[in-house]
Amino acid sequence: MMRMGIMSAAHVHTASYAASLKAAPGVTLLGLADDDAARGRAFAAAHGTRFYDSYAALLADKPHGVVICSENTRHREMAEMAAQAGAHVICEKPLATTLADGRAMIQACRDAGVNLMTAFPMRFHPAAVAVKASLDRGEMGAIRCCNCTNQGRNPDNLRPWFTQKALSGGGAAIDHIVHVADLLRWYMGAEVVEVYAEIDNLFYKGEIDVDSAGLVMMTFDNGVFASLDCSWSRPRFYPIWGNVKIDLICARGLLRTEYFIQNLKVYRGDTKQLELQSWASNADQVMVDEFVASIREGRAPAVTGEDGLEAAEVTLAAYRSAETHQPVRLPLA
Repeated sequence: MMRMGIMSAAHVHTASYAASLKAAPGVTLLGLADDDAARGRAFAAAHGTRFYDSYAALLADKPHGVVICSENTRHREMAEMAAQAGAHVICEKPLATTLADGRAMIQACRDAGVNLMTAFPMRFHPAAVAVKASLDRGEMGAIRCCNCTNQGRNPDNLRPWFTQKALSGGGAAIDHIVHVADLLRWYMGAEVVEVYAEIDNLFYKGEIDVDSAGLVMMTFDNGVFASLDCSWSRPRFYPIWGNVKIDLICARGLLRTEYFIQNLKVYRGDTKQLELQSWASNADQVMVDEFVASIREGRAPAVTGEDGLEAAEVTLAAYRSAETHQPVRLPLA
């Protein structure tokens, strides 16, 4: 039986990981560790698992792997702790908020001989898998350009740290660029070589100290150009988390994908709000199953730490471009 643990309940996706680990064949969830005892105890009680009052205590039980769900700027310390304990790591995105932290995470896991996987569930979405297969078969010809959105709502009503720069590393841009940048890299087998971005806090001035709006232009080394709206442009009560849409304009047609439309609309009388209940395939479960399989089979996961760092670098370049109002070349110095 493979033993798994969760490090921190800071991220809103922690609940999905707990459910996915419990559902994975041949896996037992040891429990969750959190240095915020109130948060950790509440999560463990709600999800029927054990609470560890320290990360050291969880790692002392020798999990085969851990899921890092901490605040963004704490990913490095968590990954290094896990690697030193011999635990394989899947880490929430963005992998890191600085290049130095991302490189250190990759090196720590490499030195310890453990896997480092970046949590990009979009790679495992059935629509994304179908698009990738179509592109690989050459059905639509070469991609010429891309028009993308990943709009959503400000998540600080669920997790306040998302709008605290010291913990999040940024706002809407760091939250939303990495998913699309990773998908486009994967679709094309190409890397971003230049970024131009306009980023600001248009929607929550005076309320938060991070960005809430962004428009990013990316040029890839194969000559393809992509635009991305990465804003928190939906109200806090709007019933979406992410809203990934990608138009791939190809030599022989258009591939249009919307990744979050398989929902039931539920109008609740008690809250007087609209909620979306998804009936789509569970990409999180497929991602967790891949993490488990990579450990069992002694191979690299489908999405690596290096993939996570490449996507994070695009985001960091976008912030630098927004500060200078100039295009920024990659790789960053």
